[in-house]
Amino acid sequence: MALTGSIPREFGNLTFLLSLDLESNNFHGNLPQEMTRLSRLKFLDLSFNNFTGEIPSWFGFLYRLLVLNIRNNRFTGSIPSSFSNISTLEILNLNFNSIEGQIPKVIGSLINLRELKLSGNKLIGSVPLSLSNASRLETLDISYNSLQGNIPKGIGNLHNMNWLSLQYNQLTGSIPFTIFNISRIEFIAFTGNSLSGSLPSGLCNGLPILKGLYLSGNKLYGHMPTSLSNCSQLQVLTLSKNEFDGPIHSEIGRLSNLQQLYLGYNHFTDKNLIDLEKLDLHSNRFSGPLPMEIFNISGLREIALTNNKLSRSLPSNMCSTLPNIEELYLGLTNLVGTIPHSISNCSKLTILELSGNKLTGLIPNSLGYLTHLQNLTVLSLSFNPLNGMLPASEGNLSTSFLKFHAKSCKIKGRIPNEIGNLSSLLFLDMSENNLVGSIPTTIGRLRNLQRFNLTNNKITGFIGDHICKLQHLGEIYFGQNQLSGSLPNYLGNITSLREIHLDSNKVSSNISPNLGNLQDLVVLDLSSNNMVGSLPPEIGNLKVVTKMNLSMNQSMNQFSNGIPGEIGGLQNLVCLSLRHNKLQGSIPDSVSNLVGLEFLDLSHNNISTIIPMSLEKLQNLKYFNVSINKLYGEIPSGGPFMILSSLVFIYNEALCGSSRFSVPSCPTSSKPKLNRKKLLVLYLFLGLAILFVPIIFAFLWRRYRRGKRAPQQADSLSTITRERISYYELLQATDDLSKSNLIGSGSFDSVYKGILRCGTAIAVKVFNLQLDVAFKSFDTECEVLRSLRHRNLVKAITSCSNLDFKALVLDYRPNGSLEKYLYSHN
Repeated sequence: MALTGSIPREFGNLTFLLSLDLESNNFHGNLPQEMTRLSRLKFLDLSFNNFTGEIPSWFGFLYRLLVLNIRNNRFTGSIPSSFSNISTLEILNLNFNSIEGQIPKVIGSLINLRELKLSGNKLIGSVPLSLSNASRLETLDISYNSLQGNIPKGIGNLHNMNWLSLQYNQLTGSIPFTIFNISRIEFIAFTGNSLSGSLPSGLCNGLPILKGLYLSGNKLYGHMPTSLSNCSQLQVLTLSKNEFDGPIHSEIGRLSNLQQLYLGYNHFTDKNLIDLEKLDLHSNRFSGPLPMEIFNISGLREIALTNNKLSRSLPSNMCSTLPNIEELYLGLTNLVGTIPHSISNCSKLTILELSGNKLTGLIPNSLGYLTHLQNLTVLSLSFNPLNGMLPASEGNLSTSFLKFHAKSCKIKGRIPNEIGNLSSLLFLDMSENNLVGSIPTTIGRLRNLQRFNLTNNKITGFIGDHICKLQHLGEIYFGQNQLSGSLPNYLGNITSLREIHLDSNKVSSNISPNLGNLQDLVVLDLSSNNMVGSLPPEIGNLKVVTKMNLSMNQSMNQFSNGIPGEIGGLQNLVCLSLRHNKLQGSIPDSVSNLVGLEFLDLSHNNISTIIPMSLEKLQNLKYFNVSINKLYGEIPSGGPFMILSSLVFIYNEALCGSSRFSVPSCPTSSKPKLNRKKLLVLYLFLGLAILFVPIIFAFLWRRYRRGKRAPQQADSLSTITRERISYYELLQATDDLSKSNLIGSGSFDSVYKGILRCGTAIAVKVFNLQLDVAFKSFDTECEVLRSLRHRNLVKAITSCSNLDFKALVLDYRPNGSLEKYLYSHN
């Protein structure tokens, strides 16, 4: 059903209700407390809904309940101790909610409880000892929590136990041996903990009906118990990812019902073969010849021997004796010889993994016989010295063929046109071979292709427009070939692209603005080509790109003009390399917005500007190189520049700064230099002063005669207005621009309170010269304050200006700011 909404309060009126089953609907919200009136209720199933809120404590008032199932909801909080009131409860299922806290000890008082399922929550603490009192318990599942401590020994006294699962917690200590004496148990699952110790030698002597033993992912050690053969009903045995050693005893071969055996990632030193469907022995220490007996197990569907030290060649009749084989993993096993012709008899084969061996021989004698494998989806031959050509028959592989890996196989010749027949292909990797010729146009038929890797071959010709038909393509690896021509105009239409690797080819074109359409692009590598033109502003649309390499080892790429300011919008960029080009202009101040940048190389260009001080904000920058340019001005010394070498600044025009950069010190001046224009303005001002001083004096005398004396201003402030205040006096007055004296700050400046030696309070407005706009702001304010006078404007006393410091000295107003009075709560 698909009922929605919340449970109405009126449900509580159904007082004669015995059973309520609302499983698998879309109910949501909290359960109404009126449901406590359902005192006759025996069966309550609310599973697979979207109920929220804490588990109601009033469940404890439903004292006749036999079954309570609220699994797969979104209940929170802890397990209520009131559950102990439901003495009749037989089944309690709270799986897959968001329940926290510990398992209450009172749960053990539910003497009629048969099933307790608490898996998939956020429970902490230990497994309560009181659970051993629930003597009728048949199923205990508290997997996928964060329980700690030991497994209580009393669990072994629950003789009715059929299913015991404590998987994926943080349990430690050894497994109580009493658990292996519960004769009715069928499944024991302790996977994914930190249990240690060895297994008892008589492990299966008391487990006659055990069907599943899951012990993977612990720290168990010792030998495999010889008594395993007594678990005659065993179907699944997982011991992988432990520290077992010694031999795999031959007695295990008597487990006629065994279907899955997982022994990988241990230290077994010997092997014996068994009759089963799945054999997983990968990543052990097996050595010696590949056992031929494996290929006589006709029921095998999966063989995994990857990453061992086996040897020998594959038997010529291997698939005649393995008619049911579906997955064959023999990578990294030191196999030699050729791929046998009988591989074509494995008609059910879906995965063939042979990478990392020493297989040789002509490909037509091996790969060509795979054309009968119509179920094959994955073929991996990488890192084998096959030393042959790709057969045209490769195109006859299954139309469901998904992945072909043939990296570093010494394959030579051309890519056959028939490869376009593999219409379902997702991954195609033929990198690091000796392939020649051009990319066949039939590649355009691989409409599902997601990853295409031809790196490090000898491919020539153009990157044709047929590539642009691959609308699901996510990664292109064409680097280290001999491709020429221009980038396809429609490359920017493959919006699924995440990575483009075209480095070390002979591509000669500009970057099309259309490339900016790839808004999910993460890596763009066009380095070491013959690229020309400007970097388009649309490059700023690549918002998620992390690596952009447009450089050249010598002098082939010839990008010119400036670095577009839009590059500052690439917030995720980690690596940017533009070295060995012909870039001009300035380093955009917007580069300082690339807060995640770790690598920035602009060396070997014609950039002629200062290094922006704002780059000091790039706290993650680990490599920075601007050598061999035409830079001048001061080298920033803060942030990442504190650890840079002098070599990254060499061969520029006029850089200056700290001596550790091996450059001259930057010139400083405490007094501003007056140019001719400023002198002219000064003389004009003096002339006007001589003209207006007598008039002002007469005006003041007249006011005086009228008896309207102005307040006395003959204080220290009038004195300082006739004097200059030096940079060092301002530092002394503000305690070196201490934060404790900071009054406020704006977009381009900060204002500090200061006390001069004469005791006069002043306000010092210091401009942030790391921002280019601050210079203009300072000049503008000087011009305005020089021209205006008003009783409500703060009086400007003087200014202090040199190459490194610009400030205005103002009259200090102790009563706060206008903002304080406009926006104060009082």
